[in-house]
Amino acid sequence: MFRLDEKNHSAIYIQVMDNIKEMIVKDVWHEDDKLPSVRELSEELMLNPNTVQKAYRELEREGYIYTVSGKGSFVSGRSGIRRDPAMVDEMKNKVREAFRGLMLMGYSSDDAAALIQGTVIEAAAGHKAY
Repeated sequence: MFRLDEKNHSAIYIQVMDNIKEMIVKDVWHEDDKLPSVRELSEELMLNPNTVQKAYRELEREGYIYTVSGKGSFVSGRSGIRRDPAMVDEMKNKVREAFRGLMLMGYSSDDAAALIQGTVIEAAAGHKAY
């Protein structure tokens, strides 16, 4: 279920967050589904519980999950997810960089745009496959 990669340059708690986000946005976990406890997930992933707790805390701050005292952590509705404008700008810049890179490789602007659009369509189809 979870994919943690020691070769990945992202911190482990970020990788835990990304795995949980992916399961939420791909509808593997639905609104109000209970997440594994910090202890359960840390044992499953063989991580320090503090690492999982940090991931849960950040996911709650970003609106992906909520915590009920004494009950555990649960999936929030998608409407609760906070879309950080700085992160949106960062993603847009990555698309611009990819477009510029294709142009520098000799693609016309139309061909570069079509290649990026095709990649987005493939990614969207892969997203629906879950």
